[in-house]
Amino acid sequence: MSRPRQFDADAALHQCMEVFREKGYHGTSYDDLTRTTQVKKQSLYGVFKSKKELFLQSLKLYREQTLELLEERIAAEASPLRQLEAICDAALFPDAESVSRGCLIINSALEFGGEDEDINREIEWMSSRMQQLVEQTIRSGQEQGIFTARLGSRELAIHLNNAISGAKVMEKSGSSREEIGGVLRTAVALMQV
Repeated sequence: MSRPRQFDADAALHQCMEVFREKGYHGTSYDDLTRTTQVKKQSLYGVFKSKKELFLQSLKLYREQTLELLEERIAAEASPLRQLEAICDAALFPDAESVSRGCLIINSALEFGGEDEDINREIEWMSSRMQQLVEQTIRSGQEQGIFTARLGSRELAIHLNNAISGAKVMEKSGSSREEIGGVLRTAVALMQV
């Protein structure tokens, strides 16, 4: 008979997610994870099976939290222009600590490239849902005459998603909030009529 778990797995997962976000998958050791969570390696393995499974669960948690924040910010704004601005703000600056850690999804895409199918699937799910949110907002703005109709909503959404991803790389590289904000303001301004 196995012993009952002695720790909060959800809290430990959240803590591990933050370690992976800061150090990346390859840069994170089990010592880093056990030190942060105060949970023994054997116990973490008992719940999450492996470092990779823990990382995948961290990516999923990060994706869910980020999308929930984006959806809340979009819902709080009435105008499609303000919604796009809220998407840009939420994607880059969800909290004061974000600048130093960057985005776990973008960091993982840069760290793994195309070498891991499971990780690429998580990254693709995030990218796909983000693009849907942006495209819906742009389409609404096009219907209202706020955004240009010279290009389709899908093409404009891909362009803005690319600008957001590039801005996240700038963020992780140490660019200032002013520089990053300028990139995104420009991308949104180019879409306006």
